[in-house]
Amino acid sequence: MSEPDTGSGHSNLRGRVTIVTGAATGIGRSIARLAGAEGARLVLADVNTGEGEGTARDVIARGGEALFVPCDVSDPEQVRHLMDEAVRHFGRLDVLVNNAGIAGSAVPAHDLDVEDWDRVIAVNLRGPFLCAKYALPHLLANGAGVIVNVASTYGLIGAPLAPAYCASKGGVVNLTRQLAVDYGGRGVRVNAVCPGYVDTDMGGRRASLPPAQREAAQARREANAALQPLGRQAHADEIARAVLFLASDASSFMTGSIVTVDGGCTATFNHGAG
Repeated sequence: MSEPDTGSGHSNLRGRVTIVTGAATGIGRSIARLAGAEGARLVLADVNTGEGEGTARDVIARGGEALFVPCDVSDPEQVRHLMDEAVRHFGRLDVLVNNAGIAGSAVPAHDLDVEDWDRVIAVNLRGPFLCAKYALPHLLANGAGVIVNVASTYGLIGAPLAPAYCASKGGVVNLTRQLAVDYGGRGVRVNAVCPGYVDTDMGGRRASLPPAQREAAQARREANAALQPLGRQAHADEIARAVLFLASDASSFMTGSIVTVDGGCTATFNHGAG
């Protein structure tokens, strides 16, 4: 059997048409910036149009190619439009990064509003399913492609005050494995990254708090991260680099893999309170 062509670049994404959802801020913005620097041809999606367009401008200013398409990943028609726009603009689709996600309310299950549960599941689990559903025909038409799902360590372990988030990310983990089973023989690899504590503010939740509460929430997060073997939060770029690795031919024999990028969080007993 011949060796796979893994190219000469670090991530060899040059020229590959890559959709990144949740690209407006945080991990998604880092993925977009690094993928753009590697030569990927980007289609960026988010419900936050202002910040999403800002990410696209940033990629272009750095010499990359980027198109922004507003999209709520829980809406099938908007997701279908996203895929169609990518193919219309660039002529093909090679990589899908399912990064969009929301945290939901930090409350125990008996206090969680049903509407909040439904919204978290809709974005975090229905969203990756819909994006995969409408991307796969294009990837299969190429005879090759990659899907990278951004899950969470909270999809691998129980965590305090996060019933909907844990359930949604656990679903993403096993959806990743299931898609890998169905599509590996047809040339499409599907893997997931599970970040631990990352120095971002998902959905601006902390930013919406009064200053004292915001500072307390950040302090709790830093204290919990300090209990990990590496003793700190990740920078968003550290997660993005793992995503780019899985999107590239450098990971050509990986599918159905769940890759933790968590500073050792899931390798040890974490005393943190979430």
